[in-house]
Amino acid sequence: MSMKKNFSVVAIKYGQTTLPERMVFADRPESEVRIPISLTLYLIETEGRKILVDAGCDTMPRYVLKHHISPAEALRRYGVEPGEITDLILTHAHHDHVDAAHYFTGATVHIQQDEYLRAKEKGYLPDTLTVLPFEEERELSGVRVVRFGGHTSGSSIVTFTHEGKEYVICGDECYHRRCLDEQRPTGNSRNPARSRAFVETYGTDAYTVLLAHDGEILPDGNGALKII
Repeated sequence: MSMKKNFSVVAIKYGQTTLPERMVFADRPESEVRIPISLTLYLIETEGRKILVDAGCDTMPRYVLKHHISPAEALRRYGVEPGEITDLILTHAHHDHVDAAHYFTGATVHIQQDEYLRAKEKGYLPDTLTVLPFEEERELSGVRVVRFGGHTSGSSIVTFTHEGKEYVICGDECYHRRCLDEQRPTGNSRNPARSRAFVETYGTDAYTVLLAHDGEILPDGNGALKII
């Protein structure tokens, strides 16, 4: 399904940090060289919906943060109040993707069932939130959330088509653009075969992949970058 003309996608960056190379690339299992990454959310607006892909985090234990502000504040600076978010997609239940979910009390939360159980167990999803778990996929006005299961057992990707182009918001199935360009799967994977399948499938000219931790997005600070 191709999106209508009022469709938009904006990357909202609220901080940056570094990851050890062994987490970024499976073929560098011993390397502690640090690679810059961003902390980025994606805001999709379509058909009266404001869909936020991942909630971000207010803290990131054991990591040194730069330019960090609350994800809620980053949205406000762009001009969107947290209460305006109608749908919150959580790609998986790791801290840096779900910690700030509590801000989005007006949203319906969409998360794969295995990840939902993990997020509830860790206290990331308060009872005040409306949560609709799914098993394999969910569709929201042409935006599809699909379980992929490389990074974690229920980790998901978000896909949509716009003006004939296929887009994928990849969560943590891939950390770095080089993983795609060089067909090198991530080193931080529960299912290495699925992680390899991700870079082999989506690391082609047929897809535009949007990374949650793309170090090339606004490398010198925070802000918003219009994708579509």
